[in-house]
Amino acid sequence: MTGPITLSGANPAIVSATAPGGSERERLAEAARQFEAIFVRQMLSAARNADFGGDELFGGKGDETFHEMRDARFAELAASTGALGLATSIEAQLARFVEPGGN
Repeated sequence: MTGPITLSGANPAIVSATAPGGSERERLAEAARQFEAIFVRQMLSAARNADFGGDELFGGKGDETFHEMRDARFAELAASTGALGLATSIEAQLARFVEPGGN
């Protein structure tokens, strides 16, 4: 028999949220929080791509990478605090499909 499939280079937080262990409800809450973080990161990225004719003094690949890292961290913080409430709404909508106390 073969073992479980592993994803090399996968985000450990995502793998842990979908791995066996913890209740279904806990995994659902973590997946909803991660979705909110991804959503916020995409919104920040789209907003940053808007061209308002700013100066190009500090542009370049380094600046772009820094913005991506900052956006990712901000998105994680926003999702972990529940400030937007998106994860809570997603969890509430999907919780009805999870059996109470199920693993």
